[in-house]
This record gives sequence, structure tokens and C-alpha cells, in this order.
Amino acid sequence: MDKTFMLMMLGGTFFSAISQILLKQSANREHASFWKEYLNWRVILAYGMFFGVMLLNTYCYTKVDMKYGPVIDTAVYIFVLLLSWLILKEKITKGKLIGNAIIIVGILVYTVPFPIGS
Repeated sequence: MDKTFMLMMLGGTFFSAISQILLKQSANREHASFWKEYLNWRVILAYGMFFGVMLLNTYCYTKVDMKYGPVIDTAVYIFVLLLSWLILKEKITKGKLIGNAIIIVGILVYTVPFPIGS
């Protein structure tokens, strides 16, 4: 298994988070018409990024064990939390921190080899 493809998947997860921020920015704006609400540069770019990440992940899954993909994809919640705080100036609540801490612990439990019975 090549760790390069795992890093590519992690990068794709980061770009998925960026596209979610773009969609949130677009949703927070007033639009002159129904069509401009869904056909503006933020929405088009965000869905283009989603599509690109989907293609990238599809290719990476040919090189990475299937069991690692969902674990890598959960990092999107951490990226969204940080980007929402940095870009959208959203508050990080105690509940968000607890939720992300649970995600991080789950990732560590799944990926870090612990010697059992040694």
C-alpha cells in the first residue's frame, strides 16, 4: 500500500471541506434570481471540486486498502470545523469540540497499532 495515495485522499478531503465552505458562503448571500442562486461561481466551483475529489478518490481506492478510505474521509469534519472558524468566523462550541475529539480518537484507535497482550 502506497502512503502517497493516502495523502492524496486526505488532500481530496481538504478540498471537499473547502467546497462545503464555498457552498455555505453562497447560501449566506442574497441572490437576484433563482438561477443566480444555483449558477454562481461559488456553487459551480464547489461542485466541480466535489466531482474532482470523487474522481481522485475513485482512483486512490485502487491503490489503498478499502478499510482506510472511510477513516480518511472522516477528516472532513475536522477541516470543516477549522475552515468555518477561520473563514466564516463561526464559533467553535463545546459540542463541536467534543464531536471532533470523538472523531480524532476513532481515527487513532483504528489506525494506530496497539500491542495487545504484550
